[in-house]
Amino acid sequence: MSVTAEVLAKFWLAQQRDTRCGAPLSNSPLFVRPMFANTTKRARMMVVCRCSVGDQIFSVTPSTNYEFDYLGQSTKGDLNLNFDHLDTFGMDGPATLQGPIEEVAMKEAEEAEDLLNDLGISSPSSARNSSRGIFCSRTLNLRSISAIGYDMDYTLIHYNVKAWEGRAYDYCLGNLRSMGFPVDGLAFDPDLVIRGLVIDKEKGNLVKADRFGYVKRAMHGTRMLSTQDVSEMYGRELVDLRKENRWVFLNTLFSVSEAVAYMQMIVRYDEGAISAEICPPDYKGLYKAVGKALFRAHVEGQLKSEIMSKPELFVEPDPELPLALLDQKEAGKKLLLITNSDYHYTDKMMKHSFNRSLPNDMGWRDLFDIVIISARKPEFFQMSRPLYEVVTGEGLMRPCFKACKGGLYSGGSAQMVENSLDIHGDEILYVGDHIYTDVSQSKVHQLWRTALICQELEEEHNALIHSRGHRATLIELINQKEVVGDLFNQLRLALQRRNTGRPAQTLAATNMDDQELTESMKKLLIVMQRLDEKIAPMLEADGELFNKRWGFLSRAGLWDKSHLMRQIEKYADIYTSRVSNFLHYTPFMYFRSQEQTLAHDSHSYYQTQINGSAVDSQC
Repeated sequence: MSVTAEVLAKFWLAQQRDTRCGAPLSNSPLFVRPMFANTTKRARMMVVCRCSVGDQIFSVTPSTNYEFDYLGQSTKGDLNLNFDHLDTFGMDGPATLQGPIEEVAMKEAEEAEDLLNDLGISSPSSARNSSRGIFCSRTLNLRSISAIGYDMDYTLIHYNVKAWEGRAYDYCLGNLRSMGFPVDGLAFDPDLVIRGLVIDKEKGNLVKADRFGYVKRAMHGTRMLSTQDVSEMYGRELVDLRKENRWVFLNTLFSVSEAVAYMQMIVRYDEGAISAEICPPDYKGLYKAVGKALFRAHVEGQLKSEIMSKPELFVEPDPELPLALLDQKEAGKKLLLITNSDYHYTDKMMKHSFNRSLPNDMGWRDLFDIVIISARKPEFFQMSRPLYEVVTGEGLMRPCFKACKGGLYSGGSAQMVENSLDIHGDEILYVGDHIYTDVSQSKVHQLWRTALICQELEEEHNALIHSRGHRATLIELINQKEVVGDLFNQLRLALQRRNTGRPAQTLAATNMDDQELTESMKKLLIVMQRLDEKIAPMLEADGELFNKRWGFLSRAGLWDKSHLMRQIEKYADIYTSRVSNFLHYTPFMYFRSQEQTLAHDSHSYYQTQINGSAVDSQC
């Protein structure tokens, strides 16, 4: 879709929002808002043409007759021009836009930006550069998506992590106390853990790995390990998430309470305060005990009952969220809710978060074509299971074999959803917060398109902005050391060759006297040592604006990606901080993945910098 087409789509969507909210629209086919009186003639003409979104000028590419564009994306849902009817509106088709396409496109883009400003609508490019942006790993044409499925917890419902996980932690410790564990004096510390870390059950550590699986930071109990300790402990092994008997990946914010409790109990275990009668005498046995205590907190019902009684204490309101889903529904998308939560909890949380922000007395159920509770993901994506229809407000169920529009169901499978909707594979986008249960398994087993919700992105984006000065200074110091180090290494090689009676690399280096050579090397060595003393603590502090122990969520070290970021890139086609961010992109958005920088790209980047003609593409 062109920039101008995107503007038209946004304007059409704005009109739809006005209609559903009860704002009267003129019956005239040439309706124009008075607020556009000062726009350009071209802009007014584009607004006027909006009237014929329908049978005369526009048509939509159907799912039965589509092609693939030059990026390999389906053209289903694309808006097309019916040139036969353009003369009715004083347009003669392609002749209206004569001239080199480069010039035409430049003019249209400029006018489209002006119109966006006149409409008071932010462009997708500006949204993409904000903390509320939607970021694309794999190109996705949202127009070709026929159905969008949503997880609920930490996806549609944004919990206050300190409140929700803090209460889960309290219930977990209560269960541990009843099992005989020494928990007195412990308190929930949400900064102790971030998503994307990995528990090493064998050594009782919590580690942060880079995209290759090399451990960059580690914590034993609540004590961060030194770089020396990390190298000695993990220098000869990689984190391998396939070895589930040892490694546990913190996929979701629901993992925070468990990880905090486990690391604190390791301290008590190392102090000898936990006897063998309470749990097996190793870190794996301790992890199992903590997991059992937290599982009881979730299944016994007290935790969720407390949250249902006072949802305002645990749920962060987002009034834009229902409107984003309403846009998608009105654009023809079938909306699905697929959650592992039970019926009563789902209904309470969704009513609290949605109903107050929906227009015309709509309820949350009116948004969704199919609602599936107690889905038991990831098995929902992996295998076929019985489907039950929820038939009463008390949650009573009966067996059924096919899901129907507007139905509320329990169990079932992803394959059943596809069969019921007659929609398959990459026609479905699934949105969730769990990198394994929601995103990985829906892609691996069903080839669904995927979106990850990672609410920490907003905090990380802001932390990165405020860290720019620190990181720029750090990079400058590292570059200076590299230059000094290059000279030192060349002089060291010249000295090595001199000691074996061989000439140095160049005649000038060969002719240096011994004193000049050694004095130069001594001076350079002192400079590098002083640079190391400056760089080391700055590297340690990098990312502390996000988390003082673990640094940034998406990074492992100054330049490399974290293991979490590698998982996101591999399995999530798009990712963002919250579902309501879709509101700023429209249901017709074409998400295009960005250029991926390679190691050897640095040569061409360096050359363009010398010529003074490039923008830094390495950031």
